[in-house]
Amino acid sequence: MLKGKQRAYLRSIANTLKPITQIGKEGVTESFLDQLEDMLKAREIVKVSILENAGLDAKETANAICEALRAEFVQAIGFKFTIYKRNSENPKIIFPGHEQAKAKKASDKVTKKGKPTKRSAR
Repeated sequence: MLKGKQRAYLRSIANTLKPITQIGKEGVTESFLDQLEDMLKAREIVKVSILENAGLDAKETANAICEALRAEFVQAIGFKFTIYKRNSENPKIIFPGHEQAKAKKASDKVTKKGKPTKRSAR
């Protein structure tokens, strides 16, 4: 279950994404779910577009897909929705405030010679 700040962070990432796949008049099929699961494993966050002739509601479809794939619903706008599933083996998205993000931020403050930068020394 995502917390509010995590969902907001994922929405900010999703703003720049273009839909990777589409749902057509056939609707959500088993092969579509397999394909989407592979995409989630590779990217962790996927934006999907529903064609108008599919006759599906974005939020209902997203919730059904999330339930089938054990993914998290991020947002639905119009005929597009975004879902997220963390890759436990090789996570790509690190949330702000997470220990890995803090460690990365601290390592960014050190120069190549191993000395802290002037700003981080203050």
